Amino acid sequence: MPRFITIGYGDRSGYDRTPKAVRDAAHAADAERVREGDVMGMAGAPVQVRNPDAAGVEVTPGPFLSAALPIAGFALIEAPDLDAAIAIAARSPCAVAQGVVEVWPLDPAPDAKG
Repeated sequence: MPRFITIGYGDRSGYDRTPKAVRDAAHAADAERVREGDVMGMAGAPVQVRNPDAAGVEVTPGPFLSAALPIAGFALIEAPDLDAAIAIAARSPCAVAQGVVEVWPLDPAPDAKG
């Protein structure tokens, strides 16, 4: 089945403005996805990793990208197609709590087996 990466963006003020029943339903939808085998998690503190010309690893604390809302979490989900993945993302806490969720099709690497 096709896989998708989702990136949820949201902040506490948007979350707090959303009715508790809506938030609870979104968390329940995420919990069901986890029970079905999807991988979900909240975003921790990022680091940037570089290894120019494979000559030495450079690590810089902090994100490379910036957005209007902070990244709140990530998921690796399975869905039959993009429309189904969008429907899953639309029920997530970030989507319903004044945030946004990006859905990225995860195409297999050209040399990946299986």
